[in-house]
Amino acid sequence: MRALFVLLALSLPLAACRQDETLSAYAGQGSTWQLTAIDDAPVTAGAAATISFPAEGRIAGTGPCNRFTASQSAPYPWFSLTGLAATRTACPALDAETAFFRALAMMAFAEVQGDVLILSAEGGRSLRFARLQD
Repeated sequence: MRALFVLLALSLPLAACRQDETLSAYAGQGSTWQLTAIDDAPVTAGAAATISFPAEGRIAGTGPCNRFTASQSAPYPWFSLTGLAATRTACPALDAETAFFRALAMMAFAEVQGDVLILSAEGGRSLRFARLQD
């Protein structure tokens, strides 16, 4: 029993040292980011989308039509989206939403520059977001 107690006591400092190394920690957990450009082309009002990082390794947001959620566990600056799930509401901007989700799934790198978040992929594709003020 004493050995178990010693083992637990020694493991507590290690658990406390664990830090979130995902994009959630760098983009501001709870911050919401508004999509401003896809591949350097400005986003039109009908194609508005957001992304946020509500918890370590979690992504949530809105596309032009639907809400979505996914996991992201790659360490910053890498970005790897898995388990993308979205509501299924039809709307006139469904093509824009499909393009956004496809582009989001392709992203491999993340860069936070103050109030700007850039997700990019090999081959030059990118999504640019601006942090929304609370």
